[in-house]
Amino acid sequence: MSARRARWLTAVVATVALVTSSACSGSDEPTDERSTGEVTKVTYITSFGNFGRDSYVWVAKEKGYFRDAGIDVTIQPGQGTTGVTQVAAAKGEAMFAVVDFPGALLQIDKATAPLDIRAVGVVQQLSLSAIMALADRGITSPKDLEGKTVADAPGSVVRLLFPAYAKLADIDASKVKFINGNPQTLPRDLASGQVDAIGQFVVGEPAVTSVAAGKKITVLPYSTYVTHLYGNALWTTQDLIKSDPDLVRDFRKALFKGLAYSLEHPDEAGQILAKNVPAVKAEPAAAELKLMKPYVEQVPGGGAVNSINAERVARMIGVLQSVGAISKSYSPNDLVDFSLAAG
Repeated sequence: MSARRARWLTAVVATVALVTSSACSGSDEPTDERSTGEVTKVTYITSFGNFGRDSYVWVAKEKGYFRDAGIDVTIQPGQGTTGVTQVAAAKGEAMFAVVDFPGALLQIDKATAPLDIRAVGVVQQLSLSAIMALADRGITSPKDLEGKTVADAPGSVVRLLFPAYAKLADIDASKVKFINGNPQTLPRDLASGQVDAIGQFVVGEPAVTSVAAGKKITVLPYSTYVTHLYGNALWTTQDLIKSDPDLVRDFRKALFKGLAYSLEHPDEAGQILAKNVPAVKAEPAAAELKLMKPYVEQVPGGGAVNSINAERVARMIGVLQSVGAISKSYSPNDLVDFSLAAG
């Protein structure tokens, strides 16, 4: 048992004794069961802005799952796979980020200095990466992207993985122009005709469709050609895993409890997200969660939801190496702490 957990349990026992004593004395003064316990401040970075696919962290906070674990979480909107470098650079801080697994590996591979981070669980068992396009621009298949303009955030996994996708989907990547875009405005950029296509997750289709106002959207999932890829994974530093594994376990458990609740109550989760992020509409957020549910719950080959399988990680590494997306050799243990991610 870690020192943090021992102190936490001691505080809970003391609080129970205090509550019992107050009840016996007839006092009406309220007590805060967390006021005497240890509270750890944590910074969490979402995968990509604040869309429905990331609503579960807000649900976990709203429902008190983090509070019950003695965690005070600050939620920051992410900008794609750069979240792993932000976590790695935050020395001495308790930080977590949800970042697309293969995209994070690409960032790790190209980093000039080692990124001392590990995945401790996954959100989606299958990759959500995709390109969405306006069908009236003549884009109905991957090959049709040639000669077109795609908007995406610089650190987006969709953008980082495009060369691998292009190679396997028989696209001449040199004929596709990428320009920078803001995660929150990409659907509007597409609907207005400013660009031909945008980088998105497949679950973003409801939000894009709602903005496109009836225009037909073509969805090109990467998973059709780039197989064996996980979706988003939960990452933290190896230093934090070593110094406070209980905190990592507690955070992981609370976050994924929020995810499970969100998938079972998508409409409520959408409302919670809209309440905390007014720029977001509840209905499209709920629709994203409904689309995301099978990607979370269907585990290829069996196993626990949110777990990571070493064999699948090895196959993912092999796929990315085979198309030249990564230049170095990795073992699954270089990327995952399986003592935490197994279940």
